[in-house]
Amino acid sequence: MKSLLLVLPALCAPLLAQEPTEASGGNPPQQPRKAWGNIVLKSDDVPAFPAPPAGWDKVRPGMARGRLEKVEYDSKTVGTRRKMNVYTPPGYTVSRRYPVLYLLHGIGGDENEWQHFAQVDTLLDNLITDGRAEPMIVVMPNGRAQKDDRPTGDVFQHAPAFAVFEQDLLQDLIPAVESRYSVLANKENRAIAGLSMGGGQALNFGLGHLDHFAWIGGFSSAPNTRKNEELLPLPDQAKQLKLLWLSCGSRDGLIHISQDFHAWLKRHGVSHVWHVTDHAHDAAEWKQALYWFLQKLSFSSSSPGH
Repeated sequence: MKSLLLVLPALCAPLLAQEPTEASGGNPPQQPRKAWGNIVLKSDDVPAFPAPPAGWDKVRPGMARGRLEKVEYDSKTVGTRRKMNVYTPPGYTVSRRYPVLYLLHGIGGDENEWQHFAQVDTLLDNLITDGRAEPMIVVMPNGRAQKDDRPTGDVFQHAPAFAVFEQDLLQDLIPAVESRYSVLANKENRAIAGLSMGGGQALNFGLGHLDHFAWIGGFSSAPNTRKNEELLPLPDQAKQLKLLWLSCGSRDGLIHISQDFHAWLKRHGVSHVWHVTDHAHDAAEWKQALYWFLQKLSFSSSSPGH
């Protein structure tokens, strides 16, 4: 397992999910929720959306393309320069302001993981061309907020750095994005989502800062997800959200985390999406979840000027 971590860091998340290491016991240290458990499906653990249509993730010749670039920013939180991948949509121009999605990776990934798994640029190019998603900027940062932020060694031991990323995100990353790109800098036009460890981050940070985010998505959220009463101590506050999304695969040993929060939201009458497929804790699950999530982001219309 450790040799795989060194050779294929972008593939760590699904490998770790399916085969926890002996040293970690399969559970990142100091996490609020239990990790691996028996899968017990409920009657409402069903897909909210069908399988994506043919050609959904294929590059189409002659189609307008967005731009994907690697950008560095100064992090006072970490005390170093950090990297992120940023997608800008076809026809991006500073004469228009755009909504932003912050898209977070899993415990074994980095800023390249989402692009490796899901080809985010191709998905969005296709959806925007078809009028099924709004032109938006997607920021894929490294959610491991420490100076050596590479996914090496026992990646479970890096779990505390994923919590530190909350401050890096709010104090360093978002200001850097909003100073460099032409964005709509308000919560109605700011989304956060992630897979596994990043799903827990998205729920923790999004629900913990409802003044910053109106669109929140947790895909196969991991044990770092705060307990229900800590995630949303005042359930009525969720009414200000435009979207609260939970999804997971029915063959995922972490599904109980999302099931538990889904059931709690139902009991408290909190509107949300609950999408369960027949996938496991794997790239196929996260890719199709992102495909549908992007289409649910009905932001306020992008501004034609400054």
